[in-house]
Amino acid sequence: MNFSNKVYELCKKIPRGKVSTYKEISKSLNSKAYMAVGQALNKNPYKNVPCHRVIGNNSFLGGYAHGLKNKAKLLEKEGIKIKNNKVINFKEVLYRF
Repeated sequence: MNFSNKVYELCKKIPRGKVSTYKEISKSLNSKAYMAVGQALNKNPYKNVPCHRVIGNNSFLGGYAHGLKNKAKLLEKEGIKIKNNKVINFKEVLYRF
């Protein structure tokens, strides 16, 4: 399985109402390639991979192929509290692998 597919498989494990970070995914893959995780998610071809649930380690939303407004809306629908593109209940909703 290539790096991107490993990222997608981990991403699918993040439950609804939780977020994880590029760094957490990298650590799970025994890597420090945080940016490569983001690049893989940006190119995600699968609808069943909830890449909107992956954010920056600083609790900012980071990027999203469909725009940050859409990412924020999706996360808010799942109960994630967001203000100024930042998850404000970060510690409560952080998912670690």
